Amino acid sequence: MSRSPAHERGPVRLRDVAELAGVATGTVSNTINHPERVHPRTRVVVEDAIRTLGFVPNQQARVLTGAASSVIGLVVLDVESPFYMETAHALERAVRESGNVVMLCNSEGDLEREEALLTMLAAQRVRGALLAPATPDAHADRYLNLPGNLPIVLLDFDGGDEHCSVTVDNVSGGALAINHLLGLGHTRIAFLGGSPNLRQFRQRAKGARGALQAAGLDPREHLTEVSVSGIGIRDGQQAAELLLESGVPDAIFCGNDMLAFGAYRALTSAGLSVPDDVAIVGYDDIEFAKDWVVPLTSIRQPIASLGQHAAQLLLEHSAGDDAHEHRHVVLEPELIVRSSSDRRRATTA
Repeated sequence: MSRSPAHERGPVRLRDVAELAGVATGTVSNTINHPERVHPRTRVVVEDAIRTLGFVPNQQARVLTGAASSVIGLVVLDVESPFYMETAHALERAVRESGNVVMLCNSEGDLEREEALLTMLAAQRVRGALLAPATPDAHADRYLNLPGNLPIVLLDFDGGDEHCSVTVDNVSGGALAINHLLGLGHTRIAFLGGSPNLRQFRQRAKGARGALQAAGLDPREHLTEVSVSGIGIRDGQQAAELLLESGVPDAIFCGNDMLAFGAYRALTSAGLSVPDDVAIVGYDDIEFAKDWVVPLTSIRQPIASLGQHAAQLLLEHSAGDDAHEHRHVVLEPELIVRSSSDRRRATTA
């Protein structure tokens, strides 16, 4: 096929494809949106015309014909967070296999912005949304009856019976970190967390307190908790500086790896050595954790598995099957020990 002169005059239209293929515009539409309705030989001719002209279907027009959207929204709390970027990568890989793409959005942990983003995604008629909720609430009622009946799957949140959701057991992760430090003989421990409004940090702190209690230690005496508003390196440095004003602990458990990197900076600036003076444990085990100045012991979240489960749940939920039942998937974290907590350990990836 040669290029149609119509291509040179402006955007290629559906009727340009139909003219080149020698079929009706309805046949072109069905080839794009409902290929099972078109004879295979005709479909090949139309697809050849589409490639020749470089025709790009209008996504919203496709959805209006009843075709499923190929766009999935992803709303995270912080696009600068390596954890959420690694999660986005895992989700993108998972949905790509099904012919879909991910539209990344940043709520910045603000409920009003989150609501506006969900409304925008519904207006764009995306297939559904994967949401890391900004709500501090323990329940997910605010995500019922969304605009346009937008299908959603909640990330790192227990959605209960009314939602599909995937989470990692943060309480268990907090306990893993504390039991590791107790096993090394540390009993004066600090927990550095981001905003207490974020349930992940509350749950990790809860796990830390529970592990101390299980070991026969009073958390009020053996655990110092410091919270800051952010979740980045500077926030971790600020939190550790506040902590050091009241004394030097044996060990610091940080609510995420970025906070741990900041704590390391504060400790070394104060002339302290990691792990000789203070041991550090992070959370998430982001890619850079193993390459930090002192390789970071961290609680690893199964990001690839989280992405696969979340993508599968959303594809099932958004398929419109009346038999679909909401499911809540709980994944287990893993302790990855490196030099920041135990100098006897070899530097490992």
